[in-house]
Amino acid sequence: MKNYQAQFCKIVIILVSVFSLSSTVSASQKKDSFKVAWSIYSGWMPWGYATDNGIIDKWAKKYDIKIEVVKLNDYIESIIQYTAGEFDACGMTNMDALTIPSVSGVDTTGLILGDYSNGNDAVLLKEGKTFTDIKGQHVNLVELSVSHYLLARGLDTYGMSERDIRVVNTSDADIVSSYATPDVTAAAVWNPQLSMILDQYPDATAVFTSAEIPGEIIDMMAVNTEVLKANPDFAKALVGAWFETMQLMSANTDAAKAARTSMAQNSGTDLAGYDAQLKLTEMFYTPAAALAFTTNKTLYNTMDKIRKFSFDKGLFGADASTPDIVGIELTDGKVLGDTSNIKLRFNSKFVEMAKNGEL
Repeated sequence: MKNYQAQFCKIVIILVSVFSLSSTVSASQKKDSFKVAWSIYSGWMPWGYATDNGIIDKWAKKYDIKIEVVKLNDYIESIIQYTAGEFDACGMTNMDALTIPSVSGVDTTGLILGDYSNGNDAVLLKEGKTFTDIKGQHVNLVELSVSHYLLARGLDTYGMSERDIRVVNTSDADIVSSYATPDVTAAAVWNPQLSMILDQYPDATAVFTSAEIPGEIIDMMAVNTEVLKANPDFAKALVGAWFETMQLMSANTDAAKAARTSMAQNSGTDLAGYDAQLKLTEMFYTPAAALAFTTNKTLYNTMDKIRKFSFDKGLFGADASTPDIVGIELTDGKVLGDTSNIKLRFNSKFVEMAKNGEL
């Protein structure tokens, strides 16, 4: 695992060094054109729908800007490209926002906390019915991602450690096909890959899920903080488009069913399959719900767990001697870690504006 960590960090450092000068100059300037990245996940499918159905363009036009929303097939690759300055915003989890862009020096803001995984992530076994049966097995997952975090939380819950298993790094784009091979006996995955595996392999058993650690795996739209400061209209357009899509898809109407059907098809399932995934996702369909979660004091404790896990795994770099090396600012101004090196922030201002009808 240490070899993978070193290689991963090296890639990010190279990318950031190549793009840092140009991205720093452009990030702090006002502009009228923006790029947003997202990847396939049940909680992020609304971004694709909003793009394909003119909702993004509608809100961009309202603020006289242009927003290009791009789907990338590899989740980690989307965050690496964001970190390198190729995108102004990107769909990512709270942990990955900390361990990739923020640790790499890219000041990042959680603009929209759209949901948390409440069963959408799981550890699967081909044989065995309880988590303790994982002992001695190879576990395929996207190493150092939230899947790795979920596995670690499961191991800790059952009095085990990574010494009891072996992690095998596997891309999210390959995890379903790899599960079919005889060598793969255990995996940690998220939806829609989770549903695909369970559908194709009825003997697969979910022995630990994110429902057992509710509120810890958070899915959000992260924005470059410098871009956000210089271009608040960009944030307003994203928030406005998001909650218009949330209102549409959550209504009890034929239009809502059509919207979710489109999202389902784009994620490789049908309406029933996608609705089943949404039941495992604590979606914040209204600005009020998103605001309540973002400003809840529990987020402080969650991020404290995340940063300590990340430090323990070496994700802050070989030179980091403490999890305090990176500062994390919560919506109430409290900071976890170094107050002079804040690189991850949670901003509730624009969601609150949506709640108050001010967008």
